This record gives sequence, C-alpha cells and structure tokens, in this order.
Amino acid sequence: MGVSEEPGAPEDGMENGSEDGPEDGALARGGCFEAFGDSAETRALLGRLPELLGDGAVREGALQRFRVIMDKYQQQPHLLDPHLEWMMNLLLETVQDETSPADLVHLAFKFLYIITKVRGYKTFLRLFPHEVANVQPVLDMFTNQNPKDHETWETRYMLLLWLSMTCLIPFDFSRLDGNLLSQPGQMRMSTIDRILQIAQSYLVVSDKARDAAAVLVSKFITRPDAKQKMADFLDWSLCTLARSSFQTIEGVITMDGMLQALAQIFKHGKREDCLPYAATVLKCLDSCRIPDSNHTLLRKLRVKLVQRLGLTFLKPRVAKWRYQRGCRSLAANLQAYTQSQREPPMHTKTPDSEEGYDVPEEVENVIEQLLVGLKDKDTVVRWSAAKGIGRVAGRLPQELADDVVGSVLDCFSFQETDNAWHGGCLALAELGRRGLLLPPRLPDVVPVILKALTYEEKRGACSVGDNVRDAACYVCWAFARAYEPQELTPFVAKISSALVIATVFDRNVNCRRAASAAFQENVGRQGTFPHGIDILTTADYFAVGNRSNCFLVISMFIAGFPEYTQPMLDHLLTMKISHWDGVIRELSAKALHNLVQRAPVYSTAQVFPRLLSMTQSPDLHTRHGAVLACAEVAHSLYTLAVQEDRPVEDYLDRMTVQGLKQIHQQLYDRQLYRGLGGELMRQAVCVLIEKLSLSKMPFKGDTVIDGWLWLISDTLRNLHHISSHSRQQIKEAAVSALAALCNEYYTEEPGEADAAAQGELVGKYLAELQSPEEMTRCGFAMALGALPGFLLRGRLQQVLAGLRAITLSSEDVSFVESRRDALKAISRVCQTVGVRADGRPDEVVCRENVAQIYCTMLNCLRDYTTDSRGDVGAWVREAAMTSLLDLTLLLGRDQPELIEAPICHGVMCCLAQQASEKIDHFRAHAAQVFMTLLHSAGPAGPTVPHVPHRGELEKLFPRSDMAFVNWTAPSQAFPRITQLLGLPAYRYHVLLGLAVSVGGLTESTVRHSTQSLFVYMKGIQGDPQALGSFSETLLQLFEDNLLNDRVSVPLLKMLDQMLANGCFDIFTTEEDHPFCVKLLALCKAEISKSKDVQKLRSSIAVFCGMAQFPGSVRKKVLLQLLLLLCHPFPVIRKTTAGQVYEMLLTYSDVVGADVLDEVMAVLSDTAWDTELPLVRVQRNRLCDLLGVPRPQLVPKPVAP
Repeated sequence: MGVSEEPGAPEDGMENGSEDGPEDGALARGGCFEAFGDSAETRALLGRLPELLGDGAVREGALQRFRVIMDKYQQQPHLLDPHLEWMMNLLLETVQDETSPADLVHLAFKFLYIITKVRGYKTFLRLFPHEVANVQPVLDMFTNQNPKDHETWETRYMLLLWLSMTCLIPFDFSRLDGNLLSQPGQMRMSTIDRILQIAQSYLVVSDKARDAAAVLVSKFITRPDAKQKMADFLDWSLCTLARSSFQTIEGVITMDGMLQALAQIFKHGKREDCLPYAATVLKCLDSCRIPDSNHTLLRKLRVKLVQRLGLTFLKPRVAKWRYQRGCRSLAANLQAYTQSQREPPMHTKTPDSEEGYDVPEEVENVIEQLLVGLKDKDTVVRWSAAKGIGRVAGRLPQELADDVVGSVLDCFSFQETDNAWHGGCLALAELGRRGLLLPPRLPDVVPVILKALTYEEKRGACSVGDNVRDAACYVCWAFARAYEPQELTPFVAKISSALVIATVFDRNVNCRRAASAAFQENVGRQGTFPHGIDILTTADYFAVGNRSNCFLVISMFIAGFPEYTQPMLDHLLTMKISHWDGVIRELSAKALHNLVQRAPVYSTAQVFPRLLSMTQSPDLHTRHGAVLACAEVAHSLYTLAVQEDRPVEDYLDRMTVQGLKQIHQQLYDRQLYRGLGGELMRQAVCVLIEKLSLSKMPFKGDTVIDGWLWLISDTLRNLHHISSHSRQQIKEAAVSALAALCNEYYTEEPGEADAAAQGELVGKYLAELQSPEEMTRCGFAMALGALPGFLLRGRLQQVLAGLRAITLSSEDVSFVESRRDALKAISRVCQTVGVRADGRPDEVVCRENVAQIYCTMLNCLRDYTTDSRGDVGAWVREAAMTSLLDLTLLLGRDQPELIEAPICHGVMCCLAQQASEKIDHFRAHAAQVFMTLLHSAGPAGPTVPHVPHRGELEKLFPRSDMAFVNWTAPSQAFPRITQLLGLPAYRYHVLLGLAVSVGGLTESTVRHSTQSLFVYMKGIQGDPQALGSFSETLLQLFEDNLLNDRVSVPLLKMLDQMLANGCFDIFTTEEDHPFCVKLLALCKAEISKSKDVQKLRSSIAVFCGMAQFPGSVRKKVLLQLLLLLCHPFPVIRKTTAGQVYEMLLTYSDVVGADVLDEVMAVLSDTAWDTELPLVRVQRNRLCDLLGVPRPQLVPKPVAP
C-alpha cells in the first residue's frame, strides 16, 4: 500500500479462512491500464445499434460485450473521461432522432446507463445537452414512459438525470410556457409543475429511477423560480414520510425516496432558503422512529439528512480555532532535518472571534442523533454519522466542539459494544483529519486508540473487534497526516509499538495490512518512528499476509530493535497467550520462544513469573496457552545458555525450575486432565514434558518423571475418548514427549538403559498392543517406534514381533489405523537401531531378521480393506510404501548385501502395481517411491542392487524427465506406467493394477488407462509371441483372483473393452484357441451361483465379445448367454437380450442368414422381464434356431 493510500477504514474486518496461503497475484497487478484501449471496438459497437434490434440474442450479446469492456475500467474510470463525450453524442443522436423506434431508444439508454455505472453519474451528468431547446423534448419523452415497465428502467433513470441537468439553465421556466390556455376553460400545466409532478411520481417507484428523481428534486427545487414550490414539496414529502411505515416493502421504498430527496435538497439548497423549514423537518424525522427499522439504507439516509439539517442550522464558516498542519511534504519529512527547519504549526489558541455566535437548540438534538448513529449496528450508518460529526463540529465554537470530542470519547467504554468503539474510531479519525481534534486533547485520545488497536471481545465460539482494530489503524493513519511531528512526539513510542504489534500479531489479515499501512504513513509523514524504513521493508503489505510468517519470522526481525522487544513480549503475555483461538495460542508460544532470546534478563525476571502464575488460571484458554509458553520459553532460554556457554541457572533459577516441575502435579490434583478441557491440557503438558526434557532439567530420579510417564501412558491409552479432530495432534505430542523423556531420564550411563525400567516400560507397552481399542493400539505402536535405541537394545525381536502381530488383518478385528501406525513404528525402529549384517537380531537389523521385516511390509501392500469410509486399506499401503522406501535406502546406504534379489524383485513389482492403480494420490506416491529407489545412487553407483530390468527402466524413466511428471494426473501417469507391460518381471503386477483402473468408475482414470492399454496392445499385434505371453499372464491373473470381486469385476470390464477393441483378433483365425477355452472356463467359474448384478452384467458383455471366436467355444458361449436369458433376475434377462441383439449385429457370422431375421425378431419382441415360464418358451425357441441344445431343468432333491 502506498504512503498516501488510506486503510479500508469503513470496512468491517472480515475473517480470512485461508490467509496462510500464497498471495493472490491479482492484488499485485492492481490497475494495469494506461488508456482506454477499447475505443475502436466501442465506437463500432455503438455505431451499429440499429442493426441489433432484429435479433434478441445478438442484442443481448452486444450488451454483454459492452458491459465486459466497461467493467475492465471499474478501478480506473478516469481513463474513460476523454471518450465520454463522443460516446454520449453517438447514443444521443439515436435518442433525439424522431424516426428511431422506441426499442432502439431504450437500447441506447441501456448503453448510456452502463457507462454511467462505471464512471459515476456526477461526472457523466454535466455532459448531457442542457440548452433551453432540450427542456421540452426531454419532458415530452416522459409521456411515453411506463413507470411499471421493469425492462426499461434505464431509460427513465437517464431521462431523469438529463432533466436534472436542464434544470440548471439560467432562464426562468415561465418563459417556456407561452400561453397556458390551450382550449377555452382548460389550462395547460406549466413547465415547473410538469417537472415537479414527474419528480414526485418517480420518488416512489421501486427501481433505480428513484435515485435519479432525488437528484432532479435537488436541482429543481433550489432554482430561484421554483423556490415558491419548496414549501409545498416539503409539506408533501413530510406528509408522505409520516404516512409511510418501514414495516412494509412499499413503505420502505417511499421512505427511501423521501429521505433521499430531502437530503439532496438540504445539501444543495441555499441555507437561507432551507433554514425556515429545517426545524419542522427535524421534528417530523424524529417522529418516524427510523432508528427502530431493520433497513440499513433508511437509517443511513436518516443520519445523512440529520447532519445536513445540522449544517443548515449553523452558519457556513471555517473555524478559526482549528488545527492546521501547514507543509505536508513527504520529501522534507524523509530527509534529515533540524527543529529549526520545521515550520511552526499554524494552530492558534486565541479565542474564537465569534464566541458570541448563538448555536440553535436544534443543533444539540442533531449532535445527539449523530452520536447515537455512531453506535448503529451497520458500518455504513456509523461511517455516515462519523462524517456528520466532523462536518458539524467544524462549524461550532471551540468549547462546544470540544464537548463533542468528549462525547465521542465516551464511546470508548468497556460497557459499550464493539459498534460504539468502531463508530468512535471513525469519528476521531474524521475530527483529526479536519483539524478539529486539537493537540491538548491528544493525551485523552491516544490511550483509547491504543486500546482500540487490541480490542477483541469473545462472542460464543468466535470474537468481534476486527472492525474496531481496523478503524483504529485508520485513526493512526489520519493522525499521521493531520499533525506536526512535534505534536505526536510524546506518543511516538506507544503508537509505533502498538502499530508494530498489530502488524505482526493481529489475527485478522485485513487488520495486519491496515496497521502496516498506518505505520508506513507515519514513517513517511512524521519521520519519527524508530527504525521505520527497516521495519517497512520487512513488514510490507504482502509479507504480513501470512500469519505464521508474521508471528515467527517478521516478529523476530522487529524484536531486534530494543524499542519494540518489551512491548511485543508484554502483548503476547497479556493478550495472545490467553486468546480464544488455539492456533493463535500455539503461534504465540512459538513467537515467545524466539523473542525471549532478544531480552533474556527481562524474560527471566518478568515473563516467567507471570507465565507460571497463569498456569493456575481457572480459564482453560489462559491455562493452556501459559503451559505451552512455559515449555517454549524454558527451552529457548536453555538453548541461549548453551549457545553463550553460560550456566543454565543464569536464566532458569531454582524457583523457576521448581515452578515448572510442579505444573503437572498441580493440574493433576485439581483434576484438570478430565473432561473436554483435559484434551487441551494433556497436549500442552506433553509439549511441556518434551521441552523440559530437551532442556535437560535436573529431574532425574525425581517422582515427577513417574508422573509425566503416567500422563503420557494414560493419554495414549485413552485416545479413543479424545475428539477425532484433535486426536492426531495429541498422539503426536505424547509420542514426542515420550521420546525426549526416555532419552534424558532413562539412561544410567550415556547410551545405557536402566535395565529394570527398560523391561517394565517395553513390556507394558507391548501388552497394550493387544488392547481391544484401536486408538490405544495406534498410540502404543507409535510410542514403541519412538523409543530411543538404548531401550530397544536386547528387545528388538520382541518389539518387532509385537508390532508385526498388529499389522496382520483378521476377520473379526480390522483395525486399519493401528496397522498403519505399526508399519510406521517398524520403519522408525529400524532407523533407530541401524543396520549391521552380522549383528544380533535382538539389537540391530541384520541378516537374520531383515527378510521378516520385508515380508511384513510387502504383506501390508496387499491390504485392500474397505468400510463406510471407502478404501481405508490405502492408508496401510501408503505407510507400507513409505516404510519400504526408508528401509531399502537405509540398507542400500549401509549394508546393500542384505537386499537380496527376490526381496528387491518383490518390492519393485509391488510398487509398480500400486503405481498403476486407480486412486490418484496413492498412485503418485507409489510412482515417486519407485523412481526414488530406481535412481538412488551413491559414490560407488546405484544404492539399491538387483533392481529387475534396471537398464530398460532407466531408458523408460530417465532421471531428468521424472522431475516434471505429475503422477497424480492420469493423462501423464498411465502412458508411462503401461510401458512396464513389456518387461516380463513387471507384467503381472502392472496388469493387476491396470485391471482395477480400466474397470474403475472415475471417468478420467478409466479413459487414460484404457487408451494407454490399447496403445500397448496395438504395438504387440504383430508379435504373436508377445501377445501369447500377455494373454497367458492375463489368464493367470484371472485365475489367481477368481471370486475376488475387487479384481474380478473390473477385470471382466477390461476384458469386455479389449475384446470389443479387437485386441485378440489374432486368435479368431484358429478354432478353439486355448486362450478362448480357458477364458470361458474362468468366466463360468466366476459367475457360478453369483447374485452380483454388476458382475453378471460384465460377464454378459465378455460372453458376447467371445462369440467372435470360432469352433466349439462359440457354441458354449451361446449356451451361457441362453442360460442367462432365463436368469431369475429380470434385469439380467433384459440385459442379456439387448447385448445378444447387438452382438448378432456386430458379428454377422455367428448365426446363419436364413434364421437371422427370426432370431432378431424373437430377441426384440419378447418381454424378457415377464414370468419365467413364458420367457423359457422363447428361449428354447432361440436354442432351436441357433442349434444349441435346450438347457434341462434339474429337479431339486426332495428332502427325506
């Protein structure tokens, strides 16, 4: 944001749910046009308006195109200014042409309105022709208008604006009337009466013409020759206003029109003309009870009218007592200057020369209503009231204006709502901007603004106050422009610290950006903010868009300047550690970790005692944040002491250490680990345990260690009682705490475990793996994985066996998440204990146990468990792939001889299968693991030995190309992975994965996998040996997965597509080819006694495709299809009949030409979903026609 730009003061600070994401590039572009570049197209479009009348679609297209052109300049409407005149002339030529049809006139006005909408009517208004000759034609156009025609409201809107412009001609309208007596005894209406009648009639319409009518009234009633009509019009409008009710839609529309008209009159009318009626209007307005209305616009117009009435009561003048800054050169402020070079402020404290000026009583009522408006529930009303306060105060004597400032300051009471605080901020900004807030008042104003910069009130599950903080930034921005630097010098330290704090620590991105803009303005205008330029370069508009970056990076940089360190620490302690949002509390604790190193002495003396007292707070959020902060600050000070090679006691004295040790016991004694709040406290204390252990607190052998271990174990044991959204975070915190705790307090000598404690801990955790609760298994599996190496030494086999046991799936227990976590634990244990080929299996990964570990992981790659959540087995497969990668790289780096050829073959083939399956995320993960293992290399060459077909793989998947492949995109993944079908070692597994993808449901996956498969099949059509090998693999795959619906059903779909695409046409040249015979037998076995409709339908399609193969196999296929024509399920009978009909059309040689027509007639004319006896007759007839033996009913055995 530029130095002279204004923060979005009148806008409410809205929540930004995704503010930690990358900044939208559109923000950076802003206005990017230098001129109106669509002039030629616009001229052509406006020039062919008559051609657009005939075709409605063309007309709408032209309108839409013009809207698109104009909307591009919404942010830079001034670029249209040089072109407005010729655009208006082109359109008004059409309007003023008497031969133009009505539809063409309406169309021209639509185009005019689009221009007006972009540029604004005030700029556009003065371009309308406003000669005397234009008055009568414009008035005559109104006679043809229908106020109730909602299709042509743009015409009426533009005509009213045009008429309002003609009202500015400096001639008396009576000269245009001539002889008003048109016929004996019949008077013609005068021009003034006609205009007034038009204005009154359009003030009560429901469309936008009402706004233009208000503009017309203001221009017309204020004319010298229409002054006599003002009283009548005001009487009519007030009576109409009094009769209307905001409880009805019609009443709201009417009141809106009246209020707009009155506000415009009192804005543009001369004071002496309006003053006699002001008191009456104010009294009538009070009686309407508009503040009780729920309509924002009515309340805003009321405030607008009230302020205009207030200005009418007061003489227009510039207050001599107001503060004037004088020179506002940015360059002068940014340069080094001395006090003598500054101009003294132009403010004078001499009494106002018009102290005797009498202020009408009504002004008090006006100010009171404006002050009430500052507390309105809607921002636009508060903003209008704030501007009204500024305008009215500018005409008051100094003492009365100071009373107004005092009344505004009353809004900043903690008994007031956030609306009052927001309105008060807006009013103070307006008063300061206008020079009405004198420097003697700054000591009263600055403290409330500083409070507003951190204002936040909790409401239910969220908070309010974003808009208050945003408006407070606007006040700081306005003050920077309003006052000389020496006036603000006493407050620079507080204001700069408060703005820096808002810039980096505010929860809302809009407030952070507003604070950054206000800080920038102060640096530029005042030049007194410490280290302003340095801070601005780091905390600019885009940098503060990311909340984590603000808390953890920018804050660290700013805290390097001593002026800001302590205020930032105090703010985090006072406001953010107890914040209602858990994310803010966690970020604040991490920020404290960084900041206390900038002020270690202050942190030891002030921060820690306050934090320790806050850990006993009855408020859950305060307690949670304080425990997290204690953990982070303690670890930070320990790290600083180590870096400086100083004793830890310099920063963490005995009382502090004792206080940290007592936190757990105090919470336990007060039973604060129970209930909903217990979740937060368990997570926080686990973080505390981890950080204190890493800080090497002198607690070894202390009872507090047993208490900590109890908390960790109890948390892991009761994970199923914790809410699902925080379960993972708490589990990770407990596991991390256990690892740190054991590393520090369970060693007798460096690297040696306490034997008794080791046996008890490992034995207890292994026993918990048999828990009937899945989450308990998950927790203790991860805990075993996190144990340090010295606790696993001598018990590795025992731990691996326990983890291996829960990776096995059983029919009665299907704990997917525990299997996933057990795999992760096995991988982590292997990383912890390391590898030694000739080592003991109870201590390290060695030759004796590595095969079993691989077997466990490869078995988990076959986990396809499904439940109501879908393919949950994919979680296990993903963990298995990651574990295989970690283990294989570990072995390849340290002991590659342990990776035997069969093991490597199994790993690479299983990964290739996963890389060809249907779920994008897991397919991409498998492909990445596959490529990593293939291309991993050390100084001596490839890390992973015995990779099957390594040379061919490196040609198919060169390292340079793989970095640019998006494996989640089916269009990129399948064309590459299907190339593995040409490598015998991978063919079976890749085909298994492809079968699931080709026969899947996702359209993009099915399309690209099928296309890739067909490309490969086309490539081997000329190679009988390759095709034979492929077909053998396919049949073997079918046989291995017989009755496995996960594979067999999509496999049948894939076979159908391959048969239909002619992939096996080469087999049609040989009768009873072995492939066809074996495929038929497998299909029969697959659907035998099946009641799965999807499977049966897929098999029907395969049978129909197999009818192309000659020999006895064709008869057997037809027999199967005829059997399905009498299937118990009507839907199967109908599907079979339809598929057979299409098959006979496709393969003409299946049936003789002499019976083809009769067979087709039977298939198409029979109602196959009727009773089975009737269907059986037709089926038997088909058997006779096709030369297939009739199936015989097998009688059911009679029970003895």
